[in-house]
Amino acid sequence: MSDAQHAAPQPAPAVEDDEQLPTLARTVEALLFLSSDPLSVAELADATQAGEGAVGTALAVLAEQYAPGRRGLRLRELGGGWTLASDPASEDAARRLLSRPRASTLTPAQAETLAIVAYLQPISRPEITRIRGVSADSASSTLLERGLIEEAGSSQFGAVLYRTTTAFLKLFGLRSLQELPDVARWDPTPEEQAELRERLLRAGEARSGNGRRESDG
Repeated sequence: MSDAQHAAPQPAPAVEDDEQLPTLARTVEALLFLSSDPLSVAELADATQAGEGAVGTALAVLAEQYAPGRRGLRLRELGGGWTLASDPASEDAARRLLSRPRASTLTPAQAETLAIVAYLQPISRPEITRIRGVSADSASSTLLERGLIEEAGSSQFGAVLYRTTTAFLKLFGLRSLQELPDVARWDPTPEEQAELRERLLRAGEARSGNGRRESDG
C-alpha cells in the first residue's frame, strides 16, 4: 500500500501544478515544511481546523505532487506522522553542501561596525573608530574577510573607504540598501543626519579621551 493510500483511501484529484493545489493541501504543505518533526493527521487536522478525512485527502494530493521522480522532495510517513524529506537522488549533492564550513555569527563589535558601514557608507576606518570609541581594525578586517564589506575608494585624506557588499544583502535578506530600516524614523532630514553624525563622532572622541586619561593615571 502506498503512502497516499495509507493516508487517504479516497482517490486524490488530478493536479497538474502547484497553482492548482487546493487551499488545504497548500496549508498542509506549509505546515510540513515548517515542522522539524513528522506531523500526524490528527495534529494537521487540529492546526488547520479541518476534518481528518479532509487532511487525508490533502496528503494524497501532496503525495501525487511529490511522487518519486517529480520533485526534489518526497512526502514520507515516519514515526506515525508525515514529513517532507529530500529525494534520495540528491543525497550526494546535499552532503557536499552541508559539509561546507558554516559562517560564524557576528560578534557585537562586528555587528556594530557593520551597522555603521551600512548606514554611513562609504566610510573610513578612522571614522568608524571615532564613532565606536574603540579601534575598528579587527572588526573591519573580519568583515572584509567574510566579504560583507569591501573597499570603495579613498577619502580626501587618503583613508580607505568601505561599503557593504551583495553578501551583506543576502545575509540580512535585503533586495537593496533601500530596505534597511528607515532612518527617517529617528533622523528625518539631511541636516539632522549630519548633526547626529557629529554627535556620534564627538561621543566617540570623548570616550577615547577618557580611556587615554585613565590609562595615563
